[in-house]
Amino acid sequence: MTTTAPSKALDLVFMGTPVFASSILEALIDAGHRVRTVYTQPPRPAGRGHRSQPSPVQLLAAMKGLLVRSPVTLRLEEEQTAFAALGADVAVVAAYGLILPSAILEAPRYGCLNAHASLLPRWRGAAPIQRALLAGDRLTGITIMQMDEGLDTGPILLQEVVPIGRDETGAQLSDRLAVLGGRLILAALDGITRGRITPRSQPEEGVTYGPKISRDEARLDWRQLASDLERRVRAFDRWPGAFFELGEERIRVHAAIDLPGPAGAVPGTVLDERLLIACGEGALRLLRLQRPGRTPLDAPEFLRGFRLTPGTVLPCPATS
Repeated sequence: MTTTAPSKALDLVFMGTPVFASSILEALIDAGHRVRTVYTQPPRPAGRGHRSQPSPVQLLAAMKGLLVRSPVTLRLEEEQTAFAALGADVAVVAAYGLILPSAILEAPRYGCLNAHASLLPRWRGAAPIQRALLAGDRLTGITIMQMDEGLDTGPILLQEVVPIGRDETGAQLSDRLAVLGGRLILAALDGITRGRITPRSQPEEGVTYGPKISRDEARLDWRQLASDLERRVRAFDRWPGAFFELGEERIRVHAAIDLPGPAGAVPGTVLDERLLIACGEGALRLLRLQRPGRTPLDAPEFLRGFRLTPGTVLPCPATS
């Protein structure tokens, strides 16, 4: 990524965890800002072996030779003292995953700036990208916000709108927004140091919340509308991955399209030899699937090793 050198290089702390955040960190590094310390979530178990895996931000920080801290909380006095001792001009936050108490928010000279992947006040919270896709939103964007103690309630510094593609997945949209987030955070840092940005309060109308995604939300319930399931497949691309269960196997669905379906078909019924599945309304054609421990395959190749004949009824999740 090629960026223009900032008018004033800042001593900053970066706080983030997923791939989205790592792209923004890279933009800051490439622009010449001095990243004194990187804060990220501790390594988590992942993959089939459930081995502890560092976050994408930690991997990038290690590659760049940056100091990394992974506290489980920032509410302890010793953590707040250590943060303040860094003497940062500003902290840049992007999908970090921990609440920042007032002592952290007030420590840097210019406070803490958040690159949030929505058009605030819509989709405050942990999962703005997935929630926008699940809701069928046509527009989203990046908001650079001066953080306060509320949940994504701080004043807006910069904001830019991005259209959502009809077939766009969560991973694709996240990657696009990350590039924009890197550009806007650089503009915001330049603006605040020059005194050229006036924060504006978020509107009181249009507030929605995008709570954290659970793995169980990715389970496909064939009783739902096919259009809703198609959005679920796209929204959960990269993580946690939409899936259904058959026997003892959990089958991940990487791509699907919604189509008209026959009236009266039992939800979950395999309607043809190309994996058209009856839904509560319409039908979902499964295009790309993956068995546990295997590579993703297009439907024709998948069916050569895992037969799903017409008339088979895929189970719906149990209702509580």
